[in-house]
Amino acid sequence: MFTDTDSAPPTPRLSARMAGVARYDLPASIVVFLVALPLSLGIAVASGAPVAAGLIAAAVGGIVAGAIGGSPVQVSGPAAGLTVVIAQSVHQFGWGATCFVTAVAGSLQILFGLSRIARAALVVAPVVVHAMLAGIGVIIALQQVHVLLGGASLSSSLESLTQLPHQLLTLHGGDLLIGLVVIGILIGWRRAPRGLRIVPGPLLAVVAATLLAAVLPFRIERLTLDGSLLDSVGLPSIPSGHWTSVALTAVTVALIASVESLLSAVAVDKVRPGTRIDFDRELLGQGAANLASGLLGGLPVSAVIVRSITNVEAGARTKAACVLHGVWILVFAIAFEDVVQRIPKAALAGVLILIGVQLIKLARIRLARRTGDLYVYLVTLCCVVFLNLLAGVALGLALAFALLLWRVVRVTITAEPVPGTRRWVVRVDGTCTFLALPRLSAELAGVPLGADITVEMTVDFLDHAAYEILTDWARRRESYGARVDFVEIGTARMAGALTGPPQRAPAREVLDEALGPWRRKSGRVDPIVAGIAAYHRGHAHLMRPHLDGLRDRPDAATFFLTCADARIVPNVITSSGPGDLFTVRNVGNLVPVGGQEVSVEAALVYALEKLDVRAVVVCGHSSCGAMDALYRQVQAGPGLGDWLAHAHPSLERFRAGHPVVAAAAAAGFAEVDQLAMVNIAMQVRNLRGHSVVRRGVRERGVAVSGLFFDLATARMIEVTADGIAEFDDPGHRVTPEPV
Repeated sequence: MFTDTDSAPPTPRLSARMAGVARYDLPASIVVFLVALPLSLGIAVASGAPVAAGLIAAAVGGIVAGAIGGSPVQVSGPAAGLTVVIAQSVHQFGWGATCFVTAVAGSLQILFGLSRIARAALVVAPVVVHAMLAGIGVIIALQQVHVLLGGASLSSSLESLTQLPHQLLTLHGGDLLIGLVVIGILIGWRRAPRGLRIVPGPLLAVVAATLLAAVLPFRIERLTLDGSLLDSVGLPSIPSGHWTSVALTAVTVALIASVESLLSAVAVDKVRPGTRIDFDRELLGQGAANLASGLLGGLPVSAVIVRSITNVEAGARTKAACVLHGVWILVFAIAFEDVVQRIPKAALAGVLILIGVQLIKLARIRLARRTGDLYVYLVTLCCVVFLNLLAGVALGLALAFALLLWRVVRVTITAEPVPGTRRWVVRVDGTCTFLALPRLSAELAGVPLGADITVEMTVDFLDHAAYEILTDWARRRESYGARVDFVEIGTARMAGALTGPPQRAPAREVLDEALGPWRRKSGRVDPIVAGIAAYHRGHAHLMRPHLDGLRDRPDAATFFLTCADARIVPNVITSSGPGDLFTVRNVGNLVPVGGQEVSVEAALVYALEKLDVRAVVVCGHSSCGAMDALYRQVQAGPGLGDWLAHAHPSLERFRAGHPVVAAAAAAGFAEVDQLAMVNIAMQVRNLRGHSVVRRGVRERGVAVSGLFFDLATARMIEVTADGIAEFDDPGHRVTPEPV
């Protein structure tokens, strides 16, 4: 019995999705199909596999991996990165057993996906991956050069090099011409107008080469198919022995296909930010595709960056584009068998040579050189080319790990005298372990017996052996009357060497230790005494040469008037050091006028006439007790009350609606803080009216400015006569205003 719902039209959501597929994914699938077709054929030829195996893999990769995988726009198929492994497998085990290897590799990938270890596959040194791909590119180029010259690809890179002179002497002019035409078209097509490049370069080159081969009067080697695509489909063969090698090859295929697919997913995510990728599901999709491809007689597949990026740039939005591209390859392989057999082998060789060369990226070589990984790159590349892929990757990873270990445990130790004194400085920088004992003992032995010594420990790891040699050496030196001071700047502390196993101290703990005297409010230890001890232990020796150079140079760059509030630390909030600020502090950061208060007057005259300062700054702050008392009209008594009387003009301007009030209110500041900002503007005005300041502005361009420090956010705000401004721009500078 039928109901009305049986004939109901598709839901609006389904209709919208179908319209999206027709508008975006269908055109993209055709573009990717045109790119994938010649590449799949070429990779099959380069792998020593039947030509139909490349088409089977391309179709299965598109349909199976596209439907199951975890990326909506990633495209899978035969990949150049697996060419070398498959060629070796075909040579060693035969094609039928290689299909078995592919199926086993797919099963391993499914286990990887179910184990949810996909992201662990990305924990491979990028330089090793880049060198592996470059090595594969070299192998492909060396092999296909022989095909380009009319010969056959050889099994080893060394043989390809040694036989190249002979191949040059026996080259076939027709094959060489076809290959050079293809390479020329591919290179020239990159400079074609963008509108013309809708047609993929490899497709155009192969079509042009096929047409040219049909009219040239030369014998040209073409592709051959052993029957139709359906005839090529068949179950794999069980290997007869060599099970260890078979298992090793399957693991190699699974690992390379997995890493290449995940790296491709990361690259796609960079090109199309916001793409949701399930890495574990992606491995499941790749594993299912390889299992199916192996069982059907196809090459192994992986996600391919070139095809995936092409898919994204062609406008694909869903998995439909990848699946449809596999369908088009399947239809083409079945319906156009004769067309495939007209394609010259040299045309595909030209495409593959260019692909191989493009895998060798100069930018990655330069990056490896800059980062100190060039040796890892070169060793991996050479081993991949002249040994085998697995050995190259294994040796590259081993060398990368050894280099990392050397960098991690490396320690720099120097001992040198301080000129003009009897003091020596021993600097230990890095990871100080028993591995550094020979060098450490040699440097320590070079310090004269009678010298006082500062040992500067900038270490992030210190074990008991290093601690013991340092303390024993210091004890012996002190027995000769020398003074040995340990200065600990790094994250590792000597006190922790005897309390437990050595470990790296988080930088946060060191910061907490440095801020300890600030935060300590009670207890038996005087915070001033603790702070001085920490200063002597940590930074006094660094300050000593700088302060010694300032003994006869009292000049300062800035006159800095701020509040007496203990929460304001001028040198911290201005990132300045000794000799930079001539600081004057009083309650409320006030500048009395009329000569009623002489301390600020004396400081101004001294700073501007004797120290030659170039900037005058008034700095107030939020939650100011003086401004709160002024705002609430607190009767503070004869001392504080008389002083706050100098701020009454600020209160009057606040109540009258100073321009700063509106700006501060709009920024969310409370009324007391608004008053503090008005007070800053008023004190700046008082300074500009001072005769010595006016003369400094006129004769030397002295800058006068006002700052407000917000305790809640630890941010500085500039206060002007018209409002406030954030210091968001790193290039921001306080500029003088006209007087």
